[in-house]
This record gives sequence, C-alpha cells and structure tokens, in this order.
Amino acid sequence: MNGLFPRARQDIAPGAVHVPDWLPLPGQLALVEACREWAKAPAGLREVLTPGGGRMSARQFGLGRHWTPRGYTRTAVDGDGAPVKPMPHRLADLARRAVAATGFGAADGCAYDVALINYYDDAAHMGMHQDRDEQTDAPVVSLSLGDSCTFRFGNTETRTKPYNDVELQSGDLFVFGGPSRLAFHGVPRIHAGTAPPELGLSGRLNITLRVSGLG
Repeated sequence: MNGLFPRARQDIAPGAVHVPDWLPLPGQLALVEACREWAKAPAGLREVLTPGGGRMSARQFGLGRHWTPRGYTRTAVDGDGAPVKPMPHRLADLARRAVAATGFGAADGCAYDVALINYYDDAAHMGMHQDRDEQTDAPVVSLSLGDSCTFRFGNTETRTKPYNDVELQSGDLFVFGGPSRLAFHGVPRIHAGTAPPELGLSGRLNITLRVSGLG
C-alpha cells in the first residue's frame, strides 16, 4: 500500500472491479520468483509479432496455452516452437479466489487454464484491445506486480472514449466480466521506479488469468 490512506475498491464499470492491495507482499514476492523460472526457455519470454509485422513493446509468455495475435496454440509457434509449460494449480486457485473476492461468485465451474504474463519495461505500453480469443465469457483476472501503470479501461464498442484511466499498483487485482468482458483496454504508461524495493523487480509484470473454453 502506497500513501497515507488505504485505497478503496472501485467498480470501474458494470462487471469491472479494481481491488487495490489484494495480494500481500509475500505473495507478490513468491509470484515474481515463480515468473522468473516460468519465463526461462523453453517456451519462455519472447517478443510478440503483430499481424502487420511490428513487435509489441511488452514481452510475453504463456502457461497452459501459448497466445499469438492469431489465437491460442499448444506450442510457442512464434518463439522457439517448444510445447508450452502447463498451467500451475496455484494460478488456477488464485484466479478462483480473485473471482470470488470481486463478487462474481465462487467460480467453481470455471477451469482457469491459461495464464498470459506480460513484462513491461519503463518504455513499454499496450494499445487498446479486446480479449476475445477465448470460447467462454468467464471473467478475466489481472494481477499487477512491480512498477505501477496507467491502465485504460474502455467500452465494448470502440477503442476511443469513453474510458477510465486507473492506476494499478503492485499487488492490485482487476477483474472484468459480464457486460464488460469484451471491453477495450490497454496500458498507455508505466511509472518507472515505483515497484516495492523488496521485489527486486525493475518494470511491471502483469499476470492475466483466463478460461480458454477450448477443452
């Protein structure tokens, strides 16, 4: 928690909830250390190529399934071609707890089977996009680690306004589902040097947990 007063939970839009300081520091540290291991080859951290031939400034790897702008695969088709690492039970359990904590229910029937983990250095950003490669409407769970960011959460029709800019700090939880499940969202800015020093992390890790619905 940064600042003198606790930050309050916010309903950013119908079905979109921000819970500050949801994951305590020991849990953050454990996830950072786990991400360092998961990000190693094979099927480790890599640059993502866009359909137009560019490269995303945030680097990424997947657990459970590999993601490219063309959808999900079982192997790192735009990386080293290796099979993707399995989805850890600890992350699936974390997703279910997060969904329950934000009022979407216990999520017992939701098999969270994909983790997409993005690493942002201080110059990285993410354009407005929808998470629409899943064959399910289960809520998306997002956990922030390291440097704070400006998270832009928009509407379901367009990449432009109306949208809300939310500061996500290390340990914050953001869940969106229901009428906001296909809302456009992005990260226009990373706030360098704001990570808790105990994490030993420069930049931001974003762990996004999803139900693929792909069987």
